[in-house]
Amino acid sequence: MCGTDSPASINKGSLTSANGNRTRSPTCSSDRVLNLEQGDPSVFQSYWSKMEDKCAMVISGSQLMSYISDFTTLCWFMEPEFQEAVRRLHRVVGNAVVDDRYIVVGTGSTQLYQAALYALTSPGGPEPVSVVSAAPYYSAYPEETDYLRSRLYKWAGDAYEFDKNGTGPYIEVVNSPNNPDGTLREAVVKNRGDEGKLIHDLAYYWPQYTPIIRPADHDIMTFTFSKSTGHAGSRIGWAVVKDKEVARKMSKFIEMSTLGVSKDSQQRAAKIMGVICDGYKNFKSDELFFEHIRRVMAERWERLRQVVERNQVFSLPKYPKQYCLFSGELIEPYPGFAWLEAKEEEIDSQKVLRGCIKVQGRTGSRFGVAQKYVRVSLLSNEEVFNQFLERLSTIKSVSNGH
Repeated sequence: MCGTDSPASINKGSLTSANGNRTRSPTCSSDRVLNLEQGDPSVFQSYWSKMEDKCAMVISGSQLMSYISDFTTLCWFMEPEFQEAVRRLHRVVGNAVVDDRYIVVGTGSTQLYQAALYALTSPGGPEPVSVVSAAPYYSAYPEETDYLRSRLYKWAGDAYEFDKNGTGPYIEVVNSPNNPDGTLREAVVKNRGDEGKLIHDLAYYWPQYTPIIRPADHDIMTFTFSKSTGHAGSRIGWAVVKDKEVARKMSKFIEMSTLGVSKDSQQRAAKIMGVICDGYKNFKSDELFFEHIRRVMAERWERLRQVVERNQVFSLPKYPKQYCLFSGELIEPYPGFAWLEAKEEEIDSQKVLRGCIKVQGRTGSRFGVAQKYVRVSLLSNEEVFNQFLERLSTIKSVSNGH
């Protein structure tokens, strides 16, 4: 990573600050580096601080001690209350089909991704199965895919390139809404018959980020507690799976890697999801979770667009309004990340942000595209977000002189 980047490392041009003076390092409000590379969902904390009593629960010393939740079920380490809460939440939101589907719980969606790869490739063949995703793809896919050096599967890059040049069996990961650029995605690789299988990563398919245009109904769909409710520290995710054998293999992977998933976290997640659903059952305006977070995200995007339009350095994607089944309105997306693109081709956007205004983003090259792109999290707390906008507003132009 570029944690040691300095203003001198920005060798593609000079910068002009808000007061018009040309400088390599505009005056910043603080010497602190704002780390907006990670998607840590602190933005949710203000809502949940108002709901402390409703979400509180007590677990006594003698509770939840066994590995086993229900040995008669396929995912024997999943708490019944958690499964019920997951199904209820999806029915309230309408973002996924859960009837007649298997639910598999995991330690976050990262573990479920590995479990899905295992389930779709075991017992294996003569060659590892190619795993692809359309660029810009989620930056962790390459490392997560190859981390275990499995002989079952391997990272094969951009799905667009594989569609043109690749051969043999493959798995395509469809991330929708896409991290980093917030677009709704479909599978890219076409006309491959039975060679291909799909994993749909729907971590951000929730009403605070995007219109719910239909209930998703795919073979494997993964979700995460961290991006749906903001409780990243609980390390809980789940998959909605059509095929029983695939669900069984995914559960086996989790059993062999961690011997199940924390019951404490499952019970807490079930409690919080229940609080969200109860709000919509009772329709108390001060308890409607998704509307509250969506208003926050809408306000952040409005302020960000105003700053970006003035600084003449970057541009942001434009998203069309679509009809949302959850809200019953035409609404536009408000993704959890800003996908900034430098207007000059040769600019390294990550270095500009890090070196000039002490903001750490994630470079486009990590997502399989050019370094003129950079991803910046909009999920920080209010203080950090305000500092980010203040610093970003100090950059007025970047020139590409050598």
